[in-house]
Amino acid sequence: MLLHNRVNREELKARMLADKRPYTTISFYRYHPIDNPSLFRDSLYVSLKEIEVVGRIYVAEEGINAQIALPSESMAAFEKAIRQVDFLHDVRLNTAIEESQIGFYKLDIKVRPKIVADGIDDPTFNPADTGNYLEAEKWNRLLADPSTVVIDMRNHYESEVGRFENARCPQADTFRDELQGVIDEFEEEKDKRILMYCTGGIRCEKASAWMKHNGFNEVYHLKGGIIHYVNQVNEKGLDNKFHGVNFVFDQRLAERVSNEIIASCHQCGKPADTHVNCANTGCHILFIQCPECAALLEGCCSEVCRSVIKLPLDEQIAWRKNRPKPAIFSKGRFQTPQ
Repeated sequence: MLLHNRVNREELKARMLADKRPYTTISFYRYHPIDNPSLFRDSLYVSLKEIEVVGRIYVAEEGINAQIALPSESMAAFEKAIRQVDFLHDVRLNTAIEESQIGFYKLDIKVRPKIVADGIDDPTFNPADTGNYLEAEKWNRLLADPSTVVIDMRNHYESEVGRFENARCPQADTFRDELQGVIDEFEEEKDKRILMYCTGGIRCEKASAWMKHNGFNEVYHLKGGIIHYVNQVNEKGLDNKFHGVNFVFDQRLAERVSNEIIASCHQCGKPADTHVNCANTGCHILFIQCPECAALLEGCCSEVCRSVIKLPLDEQIAWRKNRPKPAIFSKGRFQTPQ
């Protein structure tokens, strides 16, 4: 069996769109030492490919991080395959909040230096020394305490469209940037109760250990992140304290959690929380666009990009080589056009 996909993206996408079977989207992670990530990666690829798993998985010496989808009929086979791995026998599988569309077209397993890029280069840091887990019910209780500090450990474009009540949202482009910044930003609140959250738990788990490493005394993080929280809220009939949509890193880009729209179109300012990538593939910047602006600008971030997509392909390629700077948007953050 080939250990890598050899089929082009468009054909894979067409195959998935033609497949009318129900799919289940799952995320999971586990920080655990892996002696030979490459060997583990190849073995995992073979077992998951056989049961038609698609998605993105990162493997590193520190563990595994996965966002995948598979035919719902293969769930039993998938769980059997995963739980045969010693350190994954009890791993929590976060199922997607909503299944409006399939988020992946192929299985892609990559060996990385870390399963989440953190920029930490401190040999004394122990990522296993994490804060305390919180389930949804206790999370809600502590969230209501005005003395609690709630930190969103996601990127700015994620928290812009959805966040917990009273959350503090550092304006970082990457997790690496945010990890370095939260220590300074919250330095004077070291003795307060700190609550941290992210999408599926992997970032805030490491962040909680980093906060403890830097002298924060009482640190908690949301077990399973927003995804597990919303599933618990729905199952147990709890009050939902998350407003807006949950940004996800696949083709769906978001899962609707509440009916509130807390963000605005980056082009006209109307209420909107739909992230799109600019239709000009030479730009492809991520931004929020309302339906009216999408129609007016044909899915582009600007009139410039709208004009580019109408050019012959060779002229589009030439434009990419001499793309004007700065861009109107920088990873979802609006900038004044020059």
